[in-house]
Amino acid sequence: MDRNAERLGMAERPITVAICEDEPYFLEQLGKNVRHFLDVEGYGSRILTFSSGEALLDAGQTFDILLADIRLPGKSGLEVARQLCSGRQDSQLIFITAYPEYAAEAFELDAIHYIVKPVSEEKLSHALKKALRHMPRTDCRRVTVAKGARTDRIPIRDILYCESLDHRIFVHTQMAEYAYFGTLEKLEKQLDGRFFRCHKSYLVNLDYVVSRQQDSATVTNGDRVLLARRKRQEFSRRLLDYFREEVL
Repeated sequence: MDRNAERLGMAERPITVAICEDEPYFLEQLGKNVRHFLDVEGYGSRILTFSSGEALLDAGQTFDILLADIRLPGKSGLEVARQLCSGRQDSQLIFITAYPEYAAEAFELDAIHYIVKPVSEEKLSHALKKALRHMPRTDCRRVTVAKGARTDRIPIRDILYCESLDHRIFVHTQMAEYAYFGTLEKLEKQLDGRFFRCHKSYLVNLDYVVSRQQDSATVTNGDRVLLARRKRQEFSRRLLDYFREEVL
């Protein structure tokens, strides 16, 4: 299987992104940056660009993610988003604008993020990661583990934590436990930003952390993962930042 096919296999179909912006150079650059981000994250992409809200609406397309400027010729980005929402299109909305005063109105439309220009790579990546986390179908990525003749493909979203013990890896999910010979270092490369290496023997999914003790953290099934002394401060900061992103 070639590299592109592998990427497309990580999602049911390519992520469709619409970008609505009336400045040609910025529109082109934004399209390139979005495509690059999705490529690095391992998703196939279909990027559609529009210079006006009317052109976007006339296209009659459905989009996974919509990035729209607020100030556009004709219909504003807010009007476009409102019309799309009334048509029951479930796009993740990201507004990009030089005008911060429209933020409240944007979030009334359930915008996932609001970026004030200039748009840095960090700002764009943060917004797109947040949008992807709120798209159920993009959470179908899996890790493949093999034990003898048996091969299992485990949905990343189901993994509570991973444990290394006696040269074996134990992947704990909500429904089962998988054991195989390997290293946490190799497994960590297959996971995403939800997971934190909190100890030399543990990787934990921050989605499932329900409490933190002095030297451990508890996940939803009641299991505890150890926190290395040198990792405790960073773990607390990552956990706080992670959940702050969820409510932004």
